[in-house]
Amino acid sequence: MSQDLLSRLLDEREWLMADGATGTNLFNMGLSSGEPPEFWNTDQPDNIRSLYRSAVNAGSDIFLTNSFGGNAARLKLHNAQVRVRELNRVAADLGREIADAAGRPVVVAGSVGPTGEIFQPMGTMTHDLAVEIFQEQAEALKEGGADVLWIETMSAFEEYAAAAEAATRAGMPWCGTMSFDTAGRTMMGITSAGLAGMVEKLPAPPIAFGANCGVGASDLMRTVLGFETTGTSRPIIAKGNAGIPKYHEGHIHYDGTPELMAEYAVLARDAGVRIIGGCCGTMPDHLAAMRRALESRPKGDKPTPEDIQAKLGAFSSASDGTGDTSGDPKRERRGRRG
Repeated sequence: MSQDLLSRLLDEREWLMADGATGTNLFNMGLSSGEPPEFWNTDQPDNIRSLYRSAVNAGSDIFLTNSFGGNAARLKLHNAQVRVRELNRVAADLGREIADAAGRPVVVAGSVGPTGEIFQPMGTMTHDLAVEIFQEQAEALKEGGADVLWIETMSAFEEYAAAAEAATRAGMPWCGTMSFDTAGRTMMGITSAGLAGMVEKLPAPPIAFGANCGVGASDLMRTVLGFETTGTSRPIIAKGNAGIPKYHEGHIHYDGTPELMAEYAVLARDAGVRIIGGCCGTMPDHLAAMRRALESRPKGDKPTPEDIQAKLGAFSSASDGTGDTSGDPKRERRGRRG
């Protein structure tokens, strides 16, 4: 089997730039609150082409398909569970069209988000059902021409592992990120060190793993230092939000400037991150600033937590989530081992 495009690019390059926000960009194009973005793959294909193209034009080497909520469990909320294959295939097909016209290698990453269900014993979702749901989506993204499956914004490792198994069953290489929110943990309590250890135990580990979304670029960078501290040799992904969401005249606006996101991109690269992108609030002008900074600024020393706070703002909590949850300052030192 020939090497997949993402693995090849990681072998050739020190870092790759991923894309920015899907939702924020689509809301700016007129997507209504509560309307499934995936419907636009068939209803507004030119807007989806524009979304993908804007990331490529800003310098992204990887962009995610508009399929985050394209699994049957999520689409069922809109009576569209029978459209999984169609909506995902078209999401990837439009992506393939834009990537193939880019004039350089660009990875089409099939976005796979959570089902929104809670796993047994607390909820009703079983491992087998989750694998089945994700496999249906994975096969449709593959059919549309996605290069890799991009499992993202997971909070429970059970769901992350189910999506990983589905990727393997569909014969797709995959990457996977979790979202670390409260005090450096996912909603289900996973720490950065916990994820780094868990991915190595999967039957088919990811090409790359990491964090996306969460609280802001500063907290996300602290999580990244947590991955690095474990000594993992697997490529790390960082996709941080463009600042913190603020309500302004009825809209959510992220306060991160292109300059802030450029600082974040350079800090991520200097911390050893191999795939650097943005999440909520990250627009093409943020991406363009990130690309310019990554290309023009020389590599620096691995940042400390103090460096991160000085450049990106304060952490949202005292503890980075590793060890216990007491916020004991001894835990802070974990990020500084070199």
